[in-house]
Amino acid sequence: MLICIFTGFASGMPLYVLFQLVPAWLREGGVSLTEIGLFALVGIPYTWKFMWAPLMDRWVPPFLGRRRGWMFMFQVALLLSIGVLGSFQPAQSTWLIAWLCFAVAFFSASQDVALDAYRREILPDEELGLGNSIHVQAYRISSLVPGSLSLILADMLPWSSVFWITGAFMTVGMVMTLLVTEPETELPADAGLRDAVIAPFAEYVNRRGWSGLLLVLGFMFLYKIGDNMATALAMPFYLDLGFSKTQIGLVAKHAALWPAIFGGLLGGVVMIRLGINRALWIFGVVQMVSILGFAVLASYGAVLWMLAAVIGFEYLGVGMGTAAFTAFIARETSRAYAATQFALFTALAALPRTFANASTGIIVEQTGWVDFFLVCAVLALPGMLLLVWVAPWAKLDAT
Repeated sequence: MLICIFTGFASGMPLYVLFQLVPAWLREGGVSLTEIGLFALVGIPYTWKFMWAPLMDRWVPPFLGRRRGWMFMFQVALLLSIGVLGSFQPAQSTWLIAWLCFAVAFFSASQDVALDAYRREILPDEELGLGNSIHVQAYRISSLVPGSLSLILADMLPWSSVFWITGAFMTVGMVMTLLVTEPETELPADAGLRDAVIAPFAEYVNRRGWSGLLLVLGFMFLYKIGDNMATALAMPFYLDLGFSKTQIGLVAKHAALWPAIFGGLLGGVVMIRLGINRALWIFGVVQMVSILGFAVLASYGAVLWMLAAVIGFEYLGVGMGTAAFTAFIARETSRAYAATQFALFTALAALPRTFANASTGIIVEQTGWVDFFLVCAVLALPGMLLLVWVAPWAKLDAT
């Protein structure tokens, strides 16, 4: 369980650098909302990590073992790539910064493949639920570094120092990787690369059929698309309303973090009583309604208590929805091919954050903030509709 805390922190920190710290830095540096929105495309590696996950299963680095070797290499790469980001001026080096952010996303997504597989191998089946819950909460807590500490430091230090300090937090994961032991592999030694790539996909199609696969993939893409788009430009939105970076770091960040954690824990308890299917329905409605709070905030402007209230309710819904969504993904995953299938499903869930979010800056500049959030709420409806087929309300124990 202690290891799961460190895997969650190491996994979450780079993502929050890209989607919380970098947008605030770019906005302050004079980059337009359209360009900041397009920066969501640097997250493409998160959507394609299943392509090289089998390679990481088959090839063993020359040190530390199959899982730990990959983990350590990508953690070192993340420390260096995050640190060097702040050496550039956003307005003058936007394209170079975009490529560096793409590298950070690639290293982060690849680290996730190794961390997820490692966590799956060290946890016995009866501890998977608790271990993954701890991992997710530590993942969220890691956002305090780029989303709070780094923003506060940016009011006192140059951005170049802020990014090196932020990147240095990857040493937490590096120390963990060096101290833990390498798990024993469950993959047969004579399994070829072709089997490692094809078998996980063939198994799911045989189990669910092509229609079931398409419905589930559509649901995974659409269920959180409205919520993802609504929060894609959160930092520029807060800055445009007139809040300072310190206010965002102290109020907005904590108003998002703790309700999300509480919502995740509450969601886990509720799912015990209601089951995953009904939780997806209820939490999906809460998630959709909470988006409208941002439209209200955009109408009123820089009211600090309203900022905290709106963000708190939104992320309560996010925490509950994510708890049910993650449980659904785990349920859809075969134990025999957990690593590759998990990488595929989580990559698909990241698609809205990458492609749909890239359009958010354009939409905002065309419609304004209020109408933008109304559009996000409407876009949450198709995912809810697909619940009729993938998670029927009346079917309590769908498998």
